[in-house]
Amino acid sequence: MPSTLFRQPLLNDASRCFEIETSAYEGDEAATLEKIEKRIAQYPEGFLLLEADGKIVGFINSGCAFDVVMSDEEFKELIGHDPAAPNVVIMSVVVDTAEQGKGYSKLLMQRFIEQMRAAGKKTIHLMCKEKHVPLYDRMGYRYVKPSASDHGGMAWHEMIMEL
Repeated sequence: MPSTLFRQPLLNDASRCFEIETSAYEGDEAATLEKIEKRIAQYPEGFLLLEADGKIVGFINSGCAFDVVMSDEEFKELIGHDPAAPNVVIMSVVVDTAEQGKGYSKLLMQRFIEQMRAAGKKTIHLMCKEKHVPLYDRMGYRYVKPSASDHGGMAWHEMIMEL
């Protein structure tokens, strides 16, 4: 097992995160480099990197809101984000395609949940494709509903975890 390390990102990590994001997400569903840079700059506390043997292999990034509207596209640019808000909205959970199947997404999610609990957050929200609903269910998320979002031309499903 490679040695792993969790950390918050630095701005110069954005290009590696963008590389992972575009390798794992289809077409328009991947965040742009500019969005990733903005998320790192504005809310590094909601951005968790996982390194294996010194290389970034995956990350989770998020924002916080008082009123969660999962289909709000502007929120992906942190418009409406308030770091004091109790509800966390995950924007990306992504592991390098070459590193998938090694349990990294579960490690990332476990650490992310611990950090959000420690920060006093109340809920974590995410949207996922139907094929990932059982995975998030096993991690403790509850299915809410099909999402009104058609981000990237895909069908999404909303899930929530009470902390």
